[in-house]
Amino acid sequence: MKEPSGTEGIEQLSLRRFDGTRLSGAPVDVVREMLLEVFVDGSLAATIACAGIHLRELAAGFAKQEGLIESAGDILEMAFSSASDRVAIGTRGRKGQALSPATGRTIASSGSRGSRSFQAEGTKRVVDRTRPGLDAETVLRLMDALLGATVIHERTRGTHCSALADARGILAAREDIGRHNTIDMLCGWALLEGVELADKILLTTGRVSSEIVSKARRMGVPVIISHSAATSRAVMMAESLGIVVVGYVRGGSFTVYAGSEAIKA
Repeated sequence: MKEPSGTEGIEQLSLRRFDGTRLSGAPVDVVREMLLEVFVDGSLAATIACAGIHLRELAAGFAKQEGLIESAGDILEMAFSSASDRVAIGTRGRKGQALSPATGRTIASSGSRGSRSFQAEGTKRVVDRTRPGLDAETVLRLMDALLGATVIHERTRGTHCSALADARGILAAREDIGRHNTIDMLCGWALLEGVELADKILLTTGRVSSEIVSKARRMGVPVIISHSAATSRAVMMAESLGIVVVGYVRGGSFTVYAGSEAIKA
C-alpha cells in the first residue's frame, strides 16, 4: 500500500525488512519514479523518468541542453497537464517542429539524452579569468555542503544530488533518480532565474562522464566537483575545453582529473 509522504519525491510503501534477526512489516520511504512527457512545439521530444519534482526546471533545462531553446526568452509558454505527467513547451524558434523521428524515446534514470548528448558544444574554451579560485579546503567544504543537502537520499538512498555553488557555498541544489536530471534541473533554474554561470561551480554526487562535461560546457560552468570518479573521455574533453574536474572527493581527499593548475593546496 502506498501512503503520501511529507517530502516531495518520496512515497511510503508497506514492505518487509530484515533487521539482522527477523523479517517484519514496516513502512519504508521509497523515491518516487514517474514518466514526464516533454512536448516541444507540438512534437514529443522525450519521455523522462524522474522523481516528479522541479518539473518546470527539468523541462526548461532539457530543452536548453538539447538546443531547442537558448534563453528563457525563447520560451513562449510552458503548460503542464493536471496530472503533471506531461508538459507542452512552445518556443519562439519553433525548433521542436524539426525534431527527428528518433526523438520521443523514453530516457531512463541513468540514460543519456538526445542527439547532442555526447558532443561538446563547439570547441571554445571557458574563459579562465571568470573561473572561481579554489583551494583544497574549499573543495572539501563544498562537497560536505552538497552531501548535507541530500534530503531525499537520506530517507530513500535512491537519488543523486547536484548543486550550483560559488566559493562561499551552495546557491541551488536538486535531487532526482538520475544525475542527468539533476543537472538539467539546475540548468533550468539558472535559465529561468537569470543566473550567470561563468563564475560558478557544478557539484554532483554522480560519475563525471563525457556527457556531464558536455552539459557543463553548454551551461557555461567552468568547474565540476564530484563525489564520484571521472571517465577517461571526460578528462580529455574537459582538458580541451578548459573545464576543471575534481572527483572522488571523500574522506578528506580528492583527485584533480583536469585543470590541476586551478586548484591550490
